[in-house]
Amino acid sequence: MAKADKSNLYEELKRQILTMELDPDAILDEVSLSERSGLSRTPVRDILRRLAGEGYIDIRENRGARVIPMNHSTLRHFFLVAPMVYAAIGRLAVQNFKPVQLNDLKATQERFRAASQNLDTLGMVLENNRFHEIFGEMSDNVYLQPSLGRLLIDHARIGHTFFRPRNDDMKRRLHLAVDHHDAFIEALSAHNEDAVVELVFEHWELSRVNMELFIAPQGMKSDARIGAPATQSLEKSS
Repeated sequence: MAKADKSNLYEELKRQILTMELDPDAILDEVSLSERSGLSRTPVRDILRRLAGEGYIDIRENRGARVIPMNHSTLRHFFLVAPMVYAAIGRLAVQNFKPVQLNDLKATQERFRAASQNLDTLGMVLENNRFHEIFGEMSDNVYLQPSLGRLLIDHARIGHTFFRPRNDDMKRRLHLAVDHHDAFIEALSAHNEDAVVELVFEHWELSRVNMELFIAPQGMKSDARIGAPATQSLEKSS
């Protein structure tokens, strides 16, 4: 089978995990994936191993492959270390980026901008993820890049409501995120480490608010009118 088919399955599984189409801890059955993709089980197994190495799935003996879980422990670790890792990545990106990477970042930003203008949720999730992946590549640090990759998986999964704005305030924050990306590019071009780090924390705070709304949404209000018709009927009959 062509390499394109193998690549397509790899990208499709990544997309489904990032957009929560595949739930955390969902089982990935090798046989079913093989039948669906038309690939033999050997390349499917290779894809699963690659995804496991990148932090998208977990492969355990006698349990098979599962989408990496999200629980109270992983979420706590995520919120504790994400700002620190993002800031370190940003500072190193300024020091080590190559012109071709900056061009890639600019092109990704234009796709993200277009997706945000069209309220294309899938496009926003994937292009935003790619934007921050490029920062990791710019950092050129073998220790931090895997950590960033793992954080970005949960960042996309927890924060996917950010790209489904339901009110004017959420739309305003989405537009601000686009502006932040532009400012990142400007600061990188100027080799301004402090500006990039400051933006990291502003951008993180913007995302954190929406992620908290996803994790702990406002409770549904009880219907104060429940029982009202019956009460009115009793009053009329008395």
